[in-house]
Amino acid sequence: MKIEHIGLWVSDLEKMKAFYEVHFDANAGELYFNPKTGFHSYFLSFKEGARLEIMTRADIQNRFEEEALGFAHLAISLATKEAVDMKVSSLVAAGYRLLNGPRTTGDGYYEAVIEDPEKNRIEITA
Repeated sequence: MKIEHIGLWVSDLEKMKAFYEVHFDANAGELYFNPKTGFHSYFLSFKEGARLEIMTRADIQNRFEEEALGFAHLAISLATKEAVDMKVSSLVAAGYRLLNGPRTTGDGYYEAVIEDPEKNRIEITA
């Protein structure tokens, strides 16, 4: 058994697609649109692992500003600590907010947490 994909509601579909393509080498599939519901989505594929489905619909606008129950972050694994440091440096230089790290956690991960353009937390690990 494996996780096939994770769905993420977003407000700016094209901006979020570009973020994952540019910073995480994601490949986007074709835009899906359901005219009946106004639902739009892209499936983003990475070199390995589960896909990410970014989705938007006009009536989905609620945003939690603080931690809440439910999914907390998306973790993306890179090959080395140096790769994590380089990725974090490039994201910070591009204006994305670093929430913590890079650091080695108590359970042995080397990680940093950044916010994507819509304040979703991305854990970058090695």
